Amino acid sequence: MVSGIKKISLLLFLLGMCYGVKAADFDITRFGAVGDGTTLNSQAIQKAIDACHQSGGGKVIIPAGKFLSGTIALKDNVTIYLQKDAVLLGSVDLKDYQNLDPFTEGLGIDVGWALLVAVDAKNIGIEGEGTIDGQGSAIKAKHILTDTRPEGQRWGLRPFLVRIVRCTGVTVRGVTLKYAGAWTSHYFQSRQILIENVKIQSVGVAHNDGIGIDGCQQVRIKDCDVTSGDDALVFKTTSRLMACKDIEVSGLRLKSNQAGIKIGTESIADFENIKITNCHIYDTKNGGIKLLTVDGAHISNVLISDITMDEVRTPMLFRLGSRLNVFRKNTETKKTTGSFENVTIRNVKAKAADNAQLTPPSGILITGVPGHDITNLTLENIEITLAGGGTTEDSRVAVPEAIDQYPEVKTFGPKIPAYGIWARHVKGLKLINVKFNLASNDRRPALVCDDGKELTVSNWDLPTTTGAEAIVRLESVAGANISGISIKGDARALVRVEGTNSKSISVANNKASTIKKQVEFASGAKPK
Repeated sequence: MVSGIKKISLLLFLLGMCYGVKAADFDITRFGAVGDGTTLNSQAIQKAIDACHQSGGGKVIIPAGKFLSGTIALKDNVTIYLQKDAVLLGSVDLKDYQNLDPFTEGLGIDVGWALLVAVDAKNIGIEGEGTIDGQGSAIKAKHILTDTRPEGQRWGLRPFLVRIVRCTGVTVRGVTLKYAGAWTSHYFQSRQILIENVKIQSVGVAHNDGIGIDGCQQVRIKDCDVTSGDDALVFKTTSRLMACKDIEVSGLRLKSNQAGIKIGTESIADFENIKITNCHIYDTKNGGIKLLTVDGAHISNVLISDITMDEVRTPMLFRLGSRLNVFRKNTETKKTTGSFENVTIRNVKAKAADNAQLTPPSGILITGVPGHDITNLTLENIEITLAGGGTTEDSRVAVPEAIDQYPEVKTFGPKIPAYGIWARHVKGLKLINVKFNLASNDRRPALVCDDGKELTVSNWDLPTTTGAEAIVRLESVAGANISGISIKGDARALVRVEGTNSKSISVANNKASTIKKQVEFASGAKPK
């Protein structure tokens, strides 16, 4: 008994010693850094980081001022702390940057240079009330004076703002990230990440993604405000060695010249157990929510809920394709086509932009490729407001398969034959409690499903339209239950069935008394 008490006392003593030791602070000005905005401080800041690391860890303090720097590397147990009015300013000279982990991004460009980088580090942080400013536009202006290649070939030399590579225990909190030369923040094959109360204002050059999560696990992203020139929040996998997994996101405001929330395009490893809730997406120039697997990844167990969108071009795109790119060509090989299953999108209210990539605009695009269905996708409690304006001719446009192409909304445009939801190569698709609002008449169907199996459509509230051939068109659909559609106006049929493979279709309990026929069978479609 006495021995046990002595052991407990010794343990408490040692814990007390641990709690009594204060991690040291290392002010970069003590190592020669000058905050005048013109002195290059890369070596001075790196000395402060190295000294902090060698002492066992602590904070490297960047005080008020503008501290110009090229690449600096974080080490174990070190937190960069930017005090109020502190600015870590990226050099505009490309020779001041290093690429500590080269790779090829989705368009085939070699990238990886960065201002603030950590590779194989543990327990690191970037915190405070200050700002990291990459001066992206100034870097580009200087770069193009000597590099005359097309922009699509030269941009990869410009630095990311923050790169976290194969790290464990990462906290990024409170800081402002501005004007990256390329991607703003890139987290690669890292674990135990917290990104909280971060503000991103990164526009001015191409490829200014906001928060990029690349093959990371145990990630929490909370209460951030992102304005980005490219995708605002993007999950990708540029290596097959580690999936994006066990991720929770909440409370984000997202504005983007591309997508608000995106999985892919780079998608060679899997995406699993991802939950995104309570976000506002606005003024996007491309998509609101885009989930894309085209390089062999399996997307599964994803929940996105309680999302509002204002002025987004094409609210949603879901794509399973067969581009099959490789991004680390020296070490990895191509995969076969992946899968897309068990994804739920719930409680979404969106105002689509009138000026979109698709003319006229459409709400939701869902497409696999022949032989590879998007499986068990559920859309529930969805309301989308659209411009309308579709014609009878628009309702019959052919949409390209684009099996091996870059998966973009415009890849399938410029016209889509449904104003609400267009779905192709799907199985177990559930569309529950869906409402569309139109600013003008649209003669396209609210829903077109092509090559579908086990389709469920229930409790739809549709606007009054006139002159449509059908409200729902099913093409080669085996198994469908259409019920609870409420609509006024006129159309030749509520549901039109086409294709010799269509069968087992139930249409019942709909409120469509002004529609001429409940079901119409095209020539060759049998009334089964």
